[in-house]
Amino acid sequence: MQKASRLKRELQMLSTEPPPGITCWQTEEQIDDLRAQIVGGTETPYEGGLFTLEIKVPERYPFEPPKMRFLTPIYHPNIDNSGRICHDALKLPPKGAWRPSLNISTVLSSIQLLMAEPNPDDPLMADISSEFKYNKQLFKEKARKWTREHAVQKNMGVEEGNKENTPGHKASSRKREAFTSHLEAEEPTKKTCV
Repeated sequence: MQKASRLKRELQMLSTEPPPGITCWQTEEQIDDLRAQIVGGTETPYEGGLFTLEIKVPERYPFEPPKMRFLTPIYHPNIDNSGRICHDALKLPPKGAWRPSLNISTVLSSIQLLMAEPNPDDPLMADISSEFKYNKQLFKEKARKWTREHAVQKNMGVEEGNKENTPGHKASSRKREAFTSHLEAEEPTKKTCV
């Protein structure tokens, strides 16, 4: 019961006072299955992109963090090819920083900040992390290219409606699956986020 009333309040706040560049909504009538979109920050390689995330709210929420992953492919040292995010706010202590006083809005804002300021010292993608540390120009070029290829074309029609059934949504998840399976063939070195 606590989960439902808390989520209802959070979704109400997200619709009336959303953080800048972030939208969040529930899919159909399932209150624990959410979607969010984050606009790529200005002066970042993700500028002009619209990145969709899937949010699964666990039964023990807010005592357990929500599970979030990117549905839009993104070139980032803290986000892997299947969209999983290495972020303290998404893990319980002692390894993580989740606490019940946090909410979906604050976590989405901190993911938006992570997009703008990657943490190369706690990567999910070791090769992208070393590129970020030692060849930032190449990292930025690749991240911009991925943004153009995967996040920019989804801008049309999605931003206004913010609904899952927009043209290209099913295609985008098929595109992600095809893209991920293509990448698995040339799997880069990964480090498990700890």
